[in-house]
Amino acid sequence: MSSPALSRDRVQALSMPDTRTGPAAPRGVRPTEPEIHRIAARYRYDVQGAAWWWSPEMFTVQGLPEAAPEASTELLLQHLHPEDRVGMLTAITKACTAAHPFTIRARLVRPDGGQRTVVVVGEPETDPNGAVAAVRGMVIDLTDCPEPGKAPDRTAALEAEVGQMRAAMASRAAIEQAKGILMLLTSCSDTVAFELLAHISSHTHRKVRDVAESITESASGRAQLPDDVRAIIRDACPPRRSRR
Repeated sequence: MSSPALSRDRVQALSMPDTRTGPAAPRGVRPTEPEIHRIAARYRYDVQGAAWWWSPEMFTVQGLPEAAPEASTELLLQHLHPEDRVGMLTAITKACTAAHPFTIRARLVRPDGGQRTVVVVGEPETDPNGAVAAVRGMVIDLTDCPEPGKAPDRTAALEAEVGQMRAAMASRAAIEQAKGILMLLTSCSDTVAFELLAHISSHTHRKVRDVAESITESASGRAQLPDDVRAIIRDACPPRRSRR
């Protein structure tokens, strides 16, 4: 799959903990554990245009230089461990065709032979008609994370973090869809559409995400728009031209 050229900012080098031998810690004082720098990369795949967008961290976690090729499905699969390629491609395909969100653990093999353990989270974005428009997600590098004392603790912590990430992505996706609907209805800009969402949220005492979801649900015909939300949107819409 081809993709448009991407501009990538230079990624700052990760600082490493000082491993030099120093004086022993005083008795009874627990030594400070080294700080763990974990890479959290973001991506978005446009289904209609078959184009990827990767954040700079997405290139970093794969060990790719600044002059690396453009983001593509082939480039991602190339750096996945051979045993993980089929599972990843299947998850992405289901997300694009059936709107199935996914969370999958995989191994990335860098050009220098180094291997990174990551968790890939994907959340489909649908248009007002329910068709998948894009898949947005994150890639979290777990390689340098300390192992908790018990396996269940690690699993629970990971599931909680993934749940938070998916909730954040779902909220952002709903807001973006609602902004698009408001832009179409009111012929306004992206910025004004968000300001209108915030205005509705303030005057109806609802969260912005809840307002956005009510708008997208109404546009898809799955629910009716609340009266107070409808009234504000009606006032914001330009008057219809009368037919002669």
